[in-house]
Amino acid sequence: MFRLHDPLDDSVRSALSAYDDITASLLARRGIQSAEEAEAFLSPSYEEHIHDPMLMTDMPKAVERLVRALTDSEKIAVWSDYDCDGIPGGVLLHDFLKKAGANFVNYIPHRHNEGYGVNIPGLEQLAKEGVTLVITVDSGITDNVAVTRASELGMDVIITDHHLPSAEGLPPAYAVLNPNAREDETYPYKSLCGAGVAWKLVCATLAHGFPGRDAIPEGWEKWLLDMAGMSTIADMVPLTGENRVIAKYGLFVMRKSPRIGLQKLCKVARVNQSKIVEDDVGFMLGPRINAASRMGDPRDAFLLLSTTDESEADMLSKKLEALNRSRRATAGAITRAVHDRLLERKMEGKELSSVIAMGDPDWRPGLLGLVANGIAEEYGRPVFLWGREGNDTMKGSCRSGPGNANVVLLMETAGDTFTQFGGHKASGGFAVAPDAVFDLEERLSKALESLPKEDEREAVLADLLLTPGSVSKDLLKKLEKLAPFGMKNAKPAIAFNEVRVEQVSWFGKSSEHLRIAIGRGHEAFPEPPIEAMTFYAKRQLGEKSERLEKGQTISLLAYLEEDTFSRGQPLRLRIIAIA
Repeated sequence: MFRLHDPLDDSVRSALSAYDDITASLLARRGIQSAEEAEAFLSPSYEEHIHDPMLMTDMPKAVERLVRALTDSEKIAVWSDYDCDGIPGGVLLHDFLKKAGANFVNYIPHRHNEGYGVNIPGLEQLAKEGVTLVITVDSGITDNVAVTRASELGMDVIITDHHLPSAEGLPPAYAVLNPNAREDETYPYKSLCGAGVAWKLVCATLAHGFPGRDAIPEGWEKWLLDMAGMSTIADMVPLTGENRVIAKYGLFVMRKSPRIGLQKLCKVARVNQSKIVEDDVGFMLGPRINAASRMGDPRDAFLLLSTTDESEADMLSKKLEALNRSRRATAGAITRAVHDRLLERKMEGKELSSVIAMGDPDWRPGLLGLVANGIAEEYGRPVFLWGREGNDTMKGSCRSGPGNANVVLLMETAGDTFTQFGGHKASGGFAVAPDAVFDLEERLSKALESLPKEDEREAVLADLLLTPGSVSKDLLKKLEKLAPFGMKNAKPAIAFNEVRVEQVSWFGKSSEHLRIAIGRGHEAFPEPPIEAMTFYAKRQLGEKSERLEKGQTISLLAYLEEDTFSRGQPLRLRIIAIA
């Protein structure tokens, strides 16, 4: 049985009296307690809810420097990260600089050969090519040494980023645009992604003006929202405040975008561009863009999204599709290797450690976060996996699993085990010291024992308690008013307590995905059962999924969604948990 959140306070319900009970309760759980806040959330306005970019600390300096570079035809370099925040951010700056007639290049470091961030060899090469201004996207805030070197080489640096700075403080850049990192920040919203900050720089520069500005139509910057919106959704920043506006209008633009690379990417991913939603970006388009850097060259993704040549876009989209398939196959092989090692330990009579840590020089570090997440969920404990980068550094990813272990605190407690690490409570990345590779698991298990014990993950509460017979398109439309969903605006979780399982089936190449049918409960007016499904069921649901059988009574927690792949577009449930 799943239980509901506590009922609304009477005063909050009164303030949201213009809305039905379901909508009011969902709004309140998102911290919305007034009619004005509700209107802004449900009907985000570009004109009213996009903030003036000049309010951002250092924005006037950044615009002045960029306008000077445009006026004097200086050579500009856009240095962007290689993921689905940095690449779309690099694309939108490319489109703007091209439109402005600038002299510029785009530089994207190679994940395996150069690693994350701004590096000195890359800067030295740009200086030789005559670059005098570097604009970063989704990187640079921790690269103090590299930024200092850029200054020595005669280059100014404008940083657009959203990550936190190093312990040394902000880098000595000409301008630092990062609302999330500055104590002196004056911008009213702090949670923009890297491409979102870069887009604000474009907006501010267009508003300021420069030679040739008159040739760019008023409002043209809105067409760049396809890239800003893609990054905002894919990078999993909170979909609140201004991010919600960027994501919502970004989806509008994506549906109409003439960008040939986006059209071709949607085609290979089997996404209907005219009906694209946030799940398509997060689960279909984003992984294919990220596959370029994880399995090959990130410039392939950049060129796909920036090209105007249909033949090139067709070729690159197919290449990214092939890379994504290779990514899945390689990640699957690593997952099987981890399982084999754990099974070997079990056969030898060894107990499972409180932290799972293992690696292989042949494993690609860029894939290990995906694998670690699945293993951590399946085995219910923190998982650390490492591989070898092209520069021989042992790097990896970690995930906390279903408990409340803080992986960043865990890495801090492990002393000199790591040469570099960072992340969040539930996930992180690291570079492991060479002499710590051989006893990494022992070190981390001891570190975990020394940490204060935390409560297990809180019980998942339902937003709604319904019967299967209550599921309808009208209900789905009501829930979708709160879209786009994402961080801090999760899809509404619906509980269906004590329902009958009418059918159980497994599908996929290895029968890893689960589909069940739930009876609607109308004996006098029987209706077809409603489908409920989940991918990688054993990983998501554990042993409970294997014990399901026809005729069984269960309680189900699920999202309601539309199955766009089925003829007639029926409703279905996406399973979160089973009890």
